[in-house]
Amino acid sequence: MKRVYQKGQALLVLLVFMSTAIIVTTAAAAVTVSNLVSTGNYETSHQAYIVAESGMENALLRIHRDPNYAGETLNVTVGNTTGAAIITVTGSSSKTIVSEGVVGTFHRKLQVVGNYVNTVFTISSWSEIN
Repeated sequence: MKRVYQKGQALLVLLVFMSTAIIVTTAAAAVTVSNLVSTGNYETSHQAYIVAESGMENALLRIHRDPNYAGETLNVTVGNTTGAAIITVTGSSSKTIVSEGVVGTFHRKLQVVGNYVNTVFTISSWSEIN
């Protein structure tokens, strides 16, 4: 039996394969862009954490030198990025120190609780808070 091919059948098959290839390529590009954005957000959030840690280390050093230290705002550079560490200290002998690292729209906060007795500051807890 002899087959009869209609005109345009090859074009139709080509269009189906091209459509499938375009859909797969678009999906792969969307996943790649999503991963790039997610990686960038993670990096910026981590930089905010590093800024908060820098602020906390600064606060601990200042309390050691001056038990009446109440906090400040510092500009901190991490790599090529500059952020702000907003430090607050509350309490007299039992102190709570909060250091908030801000880089862009990302905020990370650390809290240290400790006691200042006889010129010695003893840390009882160090944690990240919301």
